[in-house]
Amino acid sequence: MANKIRVTIWNEYVHEVYEDAVREIYPLGIHGCIKEFLEKLDVNGELEIRLAALADPDQGLPDEVLNNTDVLMWWGHCAHHEVDDGLVQRIKARVYDGGMGFIPMHSAHMSKPFREILGTSGKLLWGEDQHEFIWNVRPGHPITAGIPEHIELDKEEMYGEPFMIPQPDELLFISWFEQGYVFRSGCTYHRGRGKIFYFQPGHEYCRSFYNEYVQRVLYNAVKWAAPNDFGCPMHNCDMRGSLV
Repeated sequence: MANKIRVTIWNEYVHEVYEDAVREIYPLGIHGCIKEFLEKLDVNGELEIRLAALADPDQGLPDEVLNNTDVLMWWGHCAHHEVDDGLVQRIKARVYDGGMGFIPMHSAHMSKPFREILGTSGKLLWGEDQHEFIWNVRPGHPITAGIPEHIELDKEEMYGEPFMIPQPDELLFISWFEQGYVFRSGCTYHRGRGKIFYFQPGHEYCRSFYNEYVQRVLYNAVKWAAPNDFGCPMHNCDMRGSLV
C-alpha cells in the first residue's frame, strides 16, 4: 500500500473544557469528533490521524510532529492570540516549502496560521446562529465529490460578506443564511508547494460536524490537500518533510 496520508487535527480545545454546553455536543472535543468521522469514512485505511491541542507540549506541534504531517486541520476561536509566532512561521514553511496541506475550519479564519499563510486580515461579518444552505458551485471538483447541490444546516453561526481574503483559486461553496447574508464558504488556494482549503461550518455551539456531507467534504479535502508524491533532486528529500 502507498504511504498513508499523515493527518494532524489541531484544536485549541478550550470551549469543550470550560463550557458544559459545548462539551455536551462534542464530548471527545471537536478534534476528537473529526478524527472519529474521518476514520469511519477511511474504509481503505489511507489515513494516519493524530490529535493535537493548544495545551499539549509545544502547543501540540513539536518539530517531530509538524515535520511528519501531510495535512494539518485547524480549529480555533477564543485563543488565537496564544499560538506562538514561531510555530506559525514553521507551519507556513511546511506549507510553502514542504507541501503540507492546510485545512482551516470555521473561526480559524482569524487564526494566526490562516492569516499568515494567505496574507490577509481574515475579517468578515458575523451574527447569530441561523438556518444555512451551502451551495455546491463546483460539482466536478474532487472536494465536492459525492456532495449534492446544497448542504442544509438547521443552525450555524452566520458568516457574511465581505470576507477579507485573497481571491480564491477555486470557489467551491457559497452559503446563504436565512436573514439573507451570503458567504464564500469553501475556498481553495495554492501557496508554494502546499494546498489550502477553508471551510466555514463548525461553530462550537452547533452540530455541523455531525452532518454527513460536512464530514464528506472534509474527508475529500484531506485527500485533495495531501502533498504530491514526488521527490526534490536538489535537496534529496521527498516533500513530506523528511530526508530519504
